Amino acid sequence: MVKILIVDDEQMERDGLQMVIEKHFSHIVIQQAKNGTQAVEVAKEFQPDLVFMDIQMPGQTGLEAIEQINADNPQIKYILVSAYATFDYARTAMKLGVVDYLVKPSRISEIIKTVEKVLLQIEEDRKTLEVNKQQQHTLRKAKSLFETDVVTQLLFDHVHEVHLDELVELIDMQATKEKFVMSLLLPLGSEANYSTIKEKMRQTGSGWVGALYGRQLPIIVFRKQDQSYRSQATMLARDLLTLAKADDNKEWFIGIGNVYSSLDEIKQSYQESLIATRDTTLPVKYRFYADLPALVSGFDEETSKQREQQFFDHIRNGEWDDIYDSFTEVIDRLEKEGINLLQVQQRVMELLWISYRVLSEMGVEPDAPFYSFQATDLRQLRAETNHLLERMKQSYEEYNAELEDDTIQQIRQYIIDHAHEDISLEALGRKVGLSPIYISKIFKEQLGVNYIHFLTECRIEKAKKLMRDPSKSLKEITFEVGYHDPNYFSKVFKKMCHASPTEYRKKLLVSKSD
Repeated sequence: MVKILIVDDEQMERDGLQMVIEKHFSHIVIQQAKNGTQAVEVAKEFQPDLVFMDIQMPGQTGLEAIEQINADNPQIKYILVSAYATFDYARTAMKLGVVDYLVKPSRISEIIKTVEKVLLQIEEDRKTLEVNKQQQHTLRKAKSLFETDVVTQLLFDHVHEVHLDELVELIDMQATKEKFVMSLLLPLGSEANYSTIKEKMRQTGSGWVGALYGRQLPIIVFRKQDQSYRSQATMLARDLLTLAKADDNKEWFIGIGNVYSSLDEIKQSYQESLIATRDTTLPVKYRFYADLPALVSGFDEETSKQREQQFFDHIRNGEWDDIYDSFTEVIDRLEKEGINLLQVQQRVMELLWISYRVLSEMGVEPDAPFYSFQATDLRQLRAETNHLLERMKQSYEEYNAELEDDTIQQIRQYIIDHAHEDISLEALGRKVGLSPIYISKIFKEQLGVNYIHFLTECRIEKAKKLMRDPSKSLKEITFEVGYHDPNYFSKVFKKMCHASPTEYRKKLLVSKSD
């Protein structure tokens, strides 16, 4: 349906023009205005696609009316109607978006021809607008996928130097130098909450949201310079907690890590945010890592962070001998320092909860680590701790045993077959029923290459083949191999092939002609 507004100070002219248009064109709606001032008001409500505008009218002229209407509706097309064949104001009219004109009195054939031409333009504009909307929707969806992959790579040591800068650039969200991580604990089956949280963060433009697996959702937050870190983190945590439904509000909790100034250090903030979730029974449903009480007096903080880093890596890599040694080393060291039994148990419990959280994010579902009794001495504490670790190890091994031998080959083949689509760790996880973090881990271990590097290789190889066809433009090839931005495609291609797409194609076609 096309909306047409006819503006003329003469009733007969308006009615005559409307009669001609309605007789020869269908799927149109017509309204009238008797002067420029009324035209401006009608246009606001009617939102026309095309306006027939008389030039000389009492009061406001047609060009003045067009200028006012254009302020709110620049996409409207105009056909000027005048009793004079000479248009001294043609340049002004063109600037205002006038596409044609009619001289009064006009022949019916001229009116029909002019309207046909403009309606065709409107139809083409609508098609172009729809294509652009679809492309923007696809690009937003792709950016969301890239965002989860950036977070996964940054927090779980799967960064590939070729891609991280480009991925960050493609996300098109201005990051600040300083960042910190918030870990959200959500109820199981929180897919709806996940979408709401991502939309909230997208609206604020204040961070990148990672992949949700199980109950855990990491968010890298950009540090704002116009307010304090604690104020920013507190306000954001409260905003996110308002998204919780009344019936599952108790299961929400947010741990907040410290601020760091480089992407390389952001993993430390993530680990701190996980540790800050060790006690979710607090009345306030968020906690800063910096506010955790010291479990052991005189404990060296820097050494503690280094050991926690190693501990996280041992768990993710399934290095159970090292995990057992870590617990033994902590208990022995605290015993040697004369720390009382309750504090030792608290410290060990913290490490158990770290183990539980990290295994959960990988997709393993261990039992929550609770001591079945209060140990009366360190011998009992060691025995009960080993029992809890054995249960975790069993859950980990059962999870690995369920992984079919050909799972990675299935993922590899899926990437090859669907490289032209928006593939992310999150999408692959849903495909094979594994966590994004775990897929990234085993992909690298078994194939010796980062999954996104493999995806890029598949796309670049396909692009090379398509470049042999001189009828295909580089822009067409960009979209056909799965990229949404020709500039981004060009950067990746040049890094992978040491030549721009244009340079590579030129050499390719020259050698082909020889």
